[in-house]
Amino acid sequence: MSDTLTAHALTSDTVTPVGFEPYGVVLTPMEDGTPFTAEEAVLDVSNGIPRFYLMHLEDKPATFVRVTRHLETTQTLMAVGDVEWTIAVAAPGIDEPGLDDLRAFRIPPRTAITMRKGTWHAGPFFAEPSMDFVNLELDDTNVTDHHNHRLDDAFGVRVVIDGE
Repeated sequence: MSDTLTAHALTSDTVTPVGFEPYGVVLTPMEDGTPFTAEEAVLDVSNGIPRFYLMHLEDKPATFVRVTRHLETTQTLMAVGDVEWTIAVAAPGIDEPGLDDLRAFRIPPRTAITMRKGTWHAGPFFAEPSMDFVNLELDDTNVTDHHNHRLDDAFGVRVVIDGE
């Protein structure tokens, strides 16, 4: 990323179901046999072929210039292993999110998130050299349903979460 961009600081909060509600749901372990819950109902992969895979990422420090959204599917992410990670989001329904629309959340180990259709996001970000994530979206999400908004072009900034 260009050093000519102004750093825009974004503070992260530990994710909670209430805090993350505008963007999706937080999923934590539950006993086998637990009845279906409203949190699970947000999942929607009905507009195509669901793709459930392990996504490998390397070197993802918490800084970004672009946010992405998927209009045809929800997206569920969970880290493999007991490691915390971070994601930045902006609410669905915004055509081009501004800097004040962005929120960042730290996702603890053994926690998954399902983002609503249209939720803007950047990440996952992490301090480890590499991480693997369980990812549930559609088979063509990253080809036909990958809408971007460039914060560097719109505002001349790179967003830095928690001053990293």
